[in-house]
Amino acid sequence: MQYAWLIWSLILLAVWLVVYLSPGSGESKKEMFVVSLWTSLLGLTEPLFVPEYWSPPSILDLANRTGFDIESFLFAFGVGGLAVVIYEGIFRANIKHEHMGAEEKHHPRHRYHLLAQHSAPIILILLMIFTDLNPIYSTFIALIGGGLFTWYCRPDLKKKMFVSACIFLGIYFFYFLTLIAMYPGYVERVWNLKAISGILILGIPLEELLFALSFGFIWSSIYEHIAWRKLK
Repeated sequence: MQYAWLIWSLILLAVWLVVYLSPGSGESKKEMFVVSLWTSLLGLTEPLFVPEYWSPPSILDLANRTGFDIESFLFAFGVGGLAVVIYEGIFRANIKHEHMGAEEKHHPRHRYHLLAQHSAPIILILLMIFTDLNPIYSTFIALIGGGLFTWYCRPDLKKKMFVSACIFLGIYFFYFLTLIAMYPGYVERVWNLKAISGILILGIPLEELLFALSFGFIWSSIYEHIAWRKLK
């Protein structure tokens, strides 16, 4: 089980590569790659979750010795790109990007453009400072809160956000089952089930599914929101 976290991350990268190399627009490929690069930086947040949420064996045992690990960066890279283009991949024939016009940019909702973009990390920081919630719950609340703020600012993206959240949840569910199949008992050994709900759905911690739902909800819109793009 020493390399389960690494192998699981590499499987995700393989899926990422298949999706990236599949036929599609250059815009979507650019979107996927750019978002993946930026999302990989979320690997820096791993010390928030070790050991409060889980303690995964990692390369050189870095996670347990330092809180950081290489696998987190690989996982974040893969999951970010997939979450942002999954909707477009399924409905590719009916979707293309275009720039928002100046009139649209000056809609009253966009007065909160920057705040909406930064709302998720702001919420997370406030929860980490002022509550004793396990970091995974603070993350879930922050992602949902940031997603709702994005929804208000960019209601044109609400369909993509909602559908992407559901699709990403389904894909993540089956992806997690590969870990359970390859390494029975890994969840019980690595996740700090006593510090969270302890509820397992087909062996998957409930919190992992909440993360997938909330991450797919907000991350699917991040490129369009930041780059002032809309789907047509």
